[in-house]
Amino acid sequence: MATTTQPQAPSREAEPERIRQILVAPQDRPPRSGPLSACLTYGWRALLKIKHVPEQLFDVTVFPIMMTVMFTFIFGGALAGSVDQYVQWLIPGIFVQTLIMITMYTGLTLNKDISKGIFDRFRSLPTWRPAQLVGALLGDQVRYTLAGVIILLVGFVMGFRPDGGLMGVIAAFVMLLVFSFSVSWIWTVVSLSVRSEQAAMGISMFILMPLTFASNIFVDPSTMPSWLEGVVDVNPVSVVVTSVRELMSGVYDVGSMMTVLIYCAVLVAVFGPISMVIYNRKS
Repeated sequence: MATTTQPQAPSREAEPERIRQILVAPQDRPPRSGPLSACLTYGWRALLKIKHVPEQLFDVTVFPIMMTVMFTFIFGGALAGSVDQYVQWLIPGIFVQTLIMITMYTGLTLNKDISKGIFDRFRSLPTWRPAQLVGALLGDQVRYTLAGVIILLVGFVMGFRPDGGLMGVIAAFVMLLVFSFSVSWIWTVVSLSVRSEQAAMGISMFILMPLTFASNIFVDPSTMPSWLEGVVDVNPVSVVVTSVRELMSGVYDVGSMMTVLIYCAVLVAVFGPISMVIYNRKS
């Protein structure tokens, strides 16, 4: 009669030793990434997404050209008497409007990633938790830069000539990138609070439309009713448009620039912590 030998389960004392033999030795493990390294890594992931899905650049290439050409030729003759005069007023404003509207797609992309469960994996990693959101926003700075360069090139072709020269344009560009990064935290809160990409887009457009059109992008606020002029003057978009126009004209008003930076600090201080609270509680 043949006998069958059953495999013996490892003893309770031998199991930790077996696991230690599989794991990398403590001295050979890579050091834990710091906040800056983690942010840059997640930012690089956002850039790789652009590389593998280049069609998502449609909104930062075709959209800026369409907006600049359309608004200049439609409103130029009616509002300023000629396209040549209006383009000097419009380009800094359309520059701001386009980049702010593109920030909305940061929230939509984030909502899409979360719905796929990618961020569930990220949250299990031993990295600085805010880096997962900060890195995504930093990666999108490349998209903002590309859109801004296209707008300026189209503006130069249409006759825009900033009196501040190259330094004024670069200073305005840097300030607008900082403001765009700060505004992106609003869409982070929106994208983390809703369950679908369509809902995130609807709420984002509801916020964006009054912010961009009730501003000094297209017309001088002095032509508006007094009650609306007061609203336009405190609108953060109007404040940053005024500062960008000044920098491109060669005027470096410290008070105007500080006002923009205060708005940026308030946006990050308010919406950054709210984003992290929702992100940590989201299942």
